[in-house]
Amino acid sequence: MGWNTWNAFGCDADEELLLTSAQSLIDFGLRDLGYNIISLDDCWSIGRNSSGYLVESPIKFPNGMPSMISQLHDMGFKFGIYSSAGTFTCAKHPGSLGYETQDADLWASWGVDYLKYDNCFNQGQSGTPKISYDRYNVMSQALNATNREIIYAMCNWGNDDPYDWAYLIANSGRMSGDIYDSFNRPDDRCPCTEAPGCAWPGFHCSIMNILNKIPSITSRTMSGYFNDMDGLEVGNGGQDDNEYVSHFSMWAINSSPLMIGTNIPTLSPANLAILSNPAIIALNQDPSAGAAVRKWRYLVEPDDNGQGEIALWTRIMDNGDIVVALLNAGNSSRTMNATMNDIFFDQRTAGAYKTPPELSETWNVYDLWANRMSNEEAQSILSGSNGTTANGTRTGLYNATATSYADGLQNNNTALYGAHVGSIAPSGPFSAEIARHSVGVFRLRSQGNANPRKRDEL
Repeated sequence: MGWNTWNAFGCDADEELLLTSAQSLIDFGLRDLGYNIISLDDCWSIGRNSSGYLVESPIKFPNGMPSMISQLHDMGFKFGIYSSAGTFTCAKHPGSLGYETQDADLWASWGVDYLKYDNCFNQGQSGTPKISYDRYNVMSQALNATNREIIYAMCNWGNDDPYDWAYLIANSGRMSGDIYDSFNRPDDRCPCTEAPGCAWPGFHCSIMNILNKIPSITSRTMSGYFNDMDGLEVGNGGQDDNEYVSHFSMWAINSSPLMIGTNIPTLSPANLAILSNPAIIALNQDPSAGAAVRKWRYLVEPDDNGQGEIALWTRIMDNGDIVVALLNAGNSSRTMNATMNDIFFDQRTAGAYKTPPELSETWNVYDLWANRMSNEEAQSILSGSNGTTANGTRTGLYNATATSYADGLQNNNTALYGAHVGSIAPSGPFSAEIARHSVGVFRLRSQGNANPRKRDEL
């Protein structure tokens, strides 16, 4: 989790922007909700010195990169750098192909904690999984050799099916072409609609395009390696509130890295409320480290972009809870239904000779968006009238710095469970009214699995 400069600023990122944005992340409570990586993207380097080492722009970083990184560390952040596994980066600055050891050593000496490693100008070293694996593995080995813990975010756009091999060398892997701020508009620059076998992932991929590539590679998300669906567009203005709720929810439920990609100081109350929902973030940070399974998908009436569908997604959480997401990407509000047979389809078809026990249990239902922060409360945070503690922690918000999401879930912290809205009887149906281009996200907890010591909290 963190913030990346590219989606909102492109090449226009400098020391002042990073430090100002970091302070806003603190002031708005986002750092303590878990957004603790400041990730600088392309265009930071002006070339290499006579020894072959990258040099940061003295105009953008007048105090030098190590000084800025030290300040960010002192503010409680990790720092991320960017490069490409090619001769140039995507903005045609020096890439790291052939310089992996020098670059990794330099970044480690600066105190870098995270590397976003792109795929531009790769000199044709792609086309098969083995070729791409070998190219990206060189940087993996170089980072490991520094003996500094650096998160390796491989960004090869889903080229050569990285979900089949990148878990051996990276911490995350981009599984699609670059995102853009549209809910479902088709774009010829993003030609693929399925993940495996995509020869040219492209860019300008909508939220629904990227989401619909995930179902076939769900099993490739695991502890230590996550399918990166690209950065968040929440706040950039291309979608309405319902669409941003869907975007954020589905990225979270599929354990994609949550990297904010907007101008933090100019966040609206509504967008801050979306990014600040701890019950949704807790899905993303769940110790199960898994992803959701799409149980069904149906086409419905198209909208102005000629698209329309509804879907049921479910995910089993570490503590045995079941998360249900009813996604309405159709053109109108509708009542959506899911049966226990739908939700527990995998258990029902696992080859057992008897009915799975889940179908005979009663399940409490918690709406994870029911306690969304009001715009008034969000505005009080943005204006600074909602107080902070002596160490800069925002009061009134979940503090993952003090209590991890895993510990909060174990303790049944009510902030992570939304609002109790009913129950589902054994083998009973479940339904909810879902707005156009929105999603309902619900946490199901078996009444037989509730922790007696904490049951009154839920």
